[in-house]
Amino acid sequence: MSRIIATFLYVGLLKPAPGTWGSLAALPAAWAVHAMGGPILLIAATLAVAAVGWWATAVEIAGAEDQDPSEIVIDEVAGQWIALWPVSVGAAMAGTGFTALWPGILTAFLAFRLFDIWKPGPVGLADRQKGPTGVMLDDIVAGGLAAMVVAVAAVFAHLVIAT
Repeated sequence: MSRIIATFLYVGLLKPAPGTWGSLAALPAAWAVHAMGGPILLIAATLAVAAVGWWATAVEIAGAEDQDPSEIVIDEVAGQWIALWPVSVGAAMAGTGFTALWPGILTAFLAFRLFDIWKPGPVGLADRQKGPTGVMLDDIVAGGLAAMVVAVAAVFAHLVIAT
């Protein structure tokens, strides 16, 4: 079970760039969660995925030489979902579907992947932590930074471009 969770239903086994595949797989999953319960359910599901992902990662890396194997992508799912929180909130506030805010979804994906790969400042600090904390936390921080980019981009798009 830990392998299925850690690889997000084996998406993490896709090559090349399993982290990107994990982030892409997180998009329709986030849409489905949002459709079932809006931003509250997406936030709750993100917290649950982070907790279960931490457990699954701990099981998968226990005693392994590689403490951050690329096939573990549940961390990307948690981080990508955090990056999508402003999209979910925006869709709920506008009374529209999640996919209607596709520019926000694209921005969330690109910003999250950038922060996850580049690992600036706090993302790199989180990545240097040992064990499952380091595996999960860098993506959670990258997701938070990406969510801020999405929120600022939305304000810019709606206040500056739309006027």
